[in-house]
Amino acid sequence: MEIIGKVKKLFNTQKFDSGFRKRELVLTTEEPYPQNILIEFIQEKVDLLDNINIKDKIKIFINIRGREWTNPEGVIKYFNSIQGWKIESYSLSSDDFDDLPF
Repeated sequence: MEIIGKVKKLFNTQKFDSGFRKRELVLTTEEPYPQNILIEFIQEKVDLLDNINIKDKIKIFINIRGREWTNPEGVIKYFNSIQGWKIESYSLSSDDFDDLPF
């Protein structure tokens, strides 16, 4: 899957004692009802954000992850996350207009 938009916010890299690294960004989609989507990058994929700046228009290739968790009261909860694994600069090209009727 992929998502296209402008970078609204870049967070600092989080480093954990286990060696795990995570960095997040917020991407604002450009559609009639823009959405602010939080996307996380983990481990070596954190480095993909080194050359990304606020207001950059990019395409991010993503995976949607889900997990189940049982709280101390025994209630099962579900959580989702969006993980980025590839980033491309994005600009309109002639291919974007191939389906126009004129």
